[in-house]
Amino acid sequence: MKIKQRHDGWLASAVALATMALPMATSATEDGQFEQVSVYLERNVQDRDAEIKFEVTGANEGLTALRVSAPGERTVIDLKTPDSKLGIRKLTIESPEPADDRIVKADFPAGAYRFEGSTNKGVRLRGEARLSHAFPEPAMFEYPRSGQKDVSATDLTVRWSVPKGIESCVIVIEQDGSPYEIRALVPASTKTFAVPKGFLRAGQAYTLAIGTVAKDGNRSFIEAEFSTARER
Repeated sequence: MKIKQRHDGWLASAVALATMALPMATSATEDGQFEQVSVYLERNVQDRDAEIKFEVTGANEGLTALRVSAPGERTVIDLKTPDSKLGIRKLTIESPEPADDRIVKADFPAGAYRFEGSTNKGVRLRGEARLSHAFPEPAMFEYPRSGQKDVSATDLTVRWSVPKGIESCVIVIEQDGSPYEIRALVPASTKTFAVPKGFLRAGQAYTLAIGTVAKDGNRSFIEAEFSTARER
């Protein structure tokens, strides 16, 4: 999911040192297992684009190699850090975002994905996560409305509704031309979000995105642009 083509900021790199725990992730603490692995699809409803994301957390030591195999034993990720003594412990890897989600689904079939890795201590790690091709239904904005230009900069509570069967929601608010943003993961039962005071500025344009997260980890985002009222 992109906002204002800002994948170089949020969720940008093919190897980002950040991850989010998902219901379909596998977890273990003993040697020989990844702490967490997951694979899921993400789409932007308005832009009609989609991407696949892999998230990996190794053991306490860093990973020096990672291989991920799709159903049919086809290797889709093969990474190494040969000149690093520490390795990398957490990885988020994402594909490009073609406008047709069938392209992503064809390249990454549904089913079990096997994760294999090696740590800087020579320990081999294994894990498995399942990919679904079903997207959750998107949320619906209640406030602010898309294109609204008189939103209060001092007292804004975002409101939305979600369909049944959603596990959680991702809330993102970005100011155009600013590095600052708000990002929150909330339970599906949450239907409002109070923007912290001091974040919004008068007379500025913002992009609001809400993503519904299914139990299998797949996500559907919708976006709306709004502007805060000017100072009087």
